[in-house]
Amino acid sequence: MKIGIIGAGNIGATLARKFAASGHEVKLANSKGPDTIRELAGDIGAAAVSKEEAVRGVEVVVLSIPFASYRDLGGLFNDVPKEVVVIDTSNYYPFRDGAIADLDGGIPESVWVSGQIGRPVVKAWNAVLAATLSEKGRPDGTDGRIAIPVAGDAPEAKAIAMALVEVTGFDAVDAGGLLESWRQQPGTPAYCTELAATELKEALRSADRSQAANNRDSLIKEFMATGGSLTHGEMVARNRARTAITQ
Repeated sequence: MKIGIIGAGNIGATLARKFAASGHEVKLANSKGPDTIRELAGDIGAAAVSKEEAVRGVEVVVLSIPFASYRDLGGLFNDVPKEVVVIDTSNYYPFRDGAIADLDGGIPESVWVSGQIGRPVVKAWNAVLAATLSEKGRPDGTDGRIAIPVAGDAPEAKAIAMALVEVTGFDAVDAGGLLESWRQQPGTPAYCTELAATELKEALRSADRSQAANNRDSLIKEFMATGGSLTHGEMVARNRARTAITQ
């Protein structure tokens, strides 16, 4: 497939690398221009382009940018064919992104994103840590393979996103429509807890919307208080402990 990725941070660059290694044709863009990522793109096997070029002549666009930056993408998709699948990997953190009243009022993150860019999106790869995505992908059928939730309203678009999740080394779990995508947002049992498919389905089902934002903010305070000293495993363990499903 021809895939455009906007965002060359840990998630965007890792996805670009995995897609290119699987034979997909990848264009990579960031906010500062192609010259700033040309070396990175070359190492990955992608083409460094502007964000405007990233959405042209592709079948899929992956958006992996800081959440507040979606406000800057207005008009970018005006001339992009409706059949192009747009995938959102982002998460809302008020301490970093600034408070957004609509989100604090309960609108799911990717519903808000869809409104900002004027296009429906599929939500995927948001619920894994960067190190999980880069280091813990496994071949299909491997015992203990980690699962990733995928939410979206258009069946064909969601199917494409789920197939790409499998390419990156994870089991794709259908998490329902976009209005249900809050179940994979920060502070829920599905978020950054490295679960197998059956466990993830239960985590999605049992998520408590009333507790998610409080869990998210409490975890961030914990992580920041450690000064970045937590290992990857410790971060996953704390996410699991804070959001544990209780009967």
